[in-house]
Amino acid sequence: MQQGMLHLHNFLRWFVIIFAIWTIVKTMGGLGGNKPFTKAEKRPAMLLMIVCDIQLLLGLFLYFTGAWGIKNIQNQGMGNVMKDSLSRFWAVEHITGMLIAIVLIHIGYASVKKDIADGAKYKKVFWMSLVAFIIILATIPWPFRAAIARPLFPGM
Repeated sequence: MQQGMLHLHNFLRWFVIIFAIWTIVKTMGGLGGNKPFTKAEKRPAMLLMIVCDIQLLLGLFLYFTGAWGIKNIQNQGMGNVMKDSLSRFWAVEHITGMLIAIVLIHIGYASVKKDIADGAKYKKVFWMSLVAFIIILATIPWPFRAAIARPLFPGM
């Protein structure tokens, strides 16, 4: 079950990336003018938030049941985990970066539901999604990151 959840978590990152790009591009169009913020502009941000929440649940499951999360900290001690870059990435950096990104995505989406000017909605969703996307890209274990690498697609 652990391996299947890891593969699912790995695979769903592509949906996070696709929805983040879609949200950024969609909201970028409204930054310069008086374009109304409609349901069509709201949809990508909502889907990004939903997919990120699913990723969060899968990630928390892996963190609390897998070998690189809490169990690793309990076995090695936090001092030793922080000295080892591989252990530190999984036990601290990955989860912290992703939590920050998800909070930013939620803040951006919350502005959509507020009674503020449409231009402010575009601006808030755009910047929150862009910063979250950069953090997500920085904390994903890409194949070119030697020690922490994960394949581009699960099972490969």
